[in-house]
Amino acid sequence: MADYSQRWKALAPDTAATPAIFVPFNSSAENLYTGSNLDQDDYAPSDCESGISASGTQNVQELQQFSGKELIRMDEGDKIHETIKKKVVSSLSSCGFNAQVETIQRNDFSGIMSRARQLSFGIYEKAMERNCNGNANVKYAWYSAPKHEIDSILSHGFGLPTSTGAHGRGVYLFPVDHIGESMQSLVADEDGLRHVLLCRVILGRMEAVPVGSGMYNPSSEEFDSGVDNLLSPRKYIVWTSSMNTRILPDFVVSFRTSYSHGGFQGIPQTCKRPNSDWMPFATLINALSKFLPPDAITLITKHHSEHKKQKITRHEMIQRVRHIAGDKLLIMVIKSYREKDPRFHYTSGYVSNH
Repeated sequence: MADYSQRWKALAPDTAATPAIFVPFNSSAENLYTGSNLDQDDYAPSDCESGISASGTQNVQELQQFSGKELIRMDEGDKIHETIKKKVVSSLSSCGFNAQVETIQRNDFSGIMSRARQLSFGIYEKAMERNCNGNANVKYAWYSAPKHEIDSILSHGFGLPTSTGAHGRGVYLFPVDHIGESMQSLVADEDGLRHVLLCRVILGRMEAVPVGSGMYNPSSEEFDSGVDNLLSPRKYIVWTSSMNTRILPDFVVSFRTSYSHGGFQGIPQTCKRPNSDWMPFATLINALSKFLPPDAITLITKHHSEHKKQKITRHEMIQRVRHIAGDKLLIMVIKSYREKDPRFHYTSGYVSNH
């Protein structure tokens, strides 16, 4: 029987220059499943799984933040807690945010249905290994959403996306070094906290999905998942047909943020955004054309046209532009424009409608 406690031990090794939690599980040292048979016992969670460390098992608390009763609050000082905390703080700092991690909770998988999801994940991981010459390409990735959605995912699994994203219809996750990319989905709850899931994701064979794609499944049987860029991915796309078998939420991280420059307190929906005097949209498109491929510019122009024809709201247009270009690029472009126009200042929008 596979001992799931070994996976937790791998997350916080006693001696390692790089924390193993952020090393892909596809190396032989990280690969939990070594058997050749798809027997159910190979994937049954061990009774030891509920304990990450001595400190972690001593502090079992049912927090009020989420209705799920399978979350164990990890103690500060726990190796895994500190590894995740450091990653969140450093990654957001590189995007210009101060982050204060309030709690990190571990999914205990103690309920019947959640254990079934965990078992299913293990079976699919082993199957993917067989299908991909021994490499299931399992990685850790962030999923950000409002509190109520995360609560629902923990209780029932992922639901169908309400809209098609820039790269097709699927669940969008972000590599562990790019949590800042998820900020557009982070909405503060009534206590001012923002929440992200740290998930294990079975990616298998990835394909680059172009901007504007209407895909909802792999383009062929040669692929299993999508990315925005094969060489330097900032988005993983798990298609809806496999979202609840290839994504397993392991941790919930709750934190507060503030913008680190100019005393801007509390972030907007994602990164800092300009308002008045606004940057003309035509100027923005021209500036973005120096960095984005032609198909992305065509799509941005299309969304602008749809807004002018009142087919979509201004908010929808802005969200789509942010999804295509990414906030980091938009901030750079707008900051450059701001430096040239001293009247320009940051409040709550991106660009003018004209």
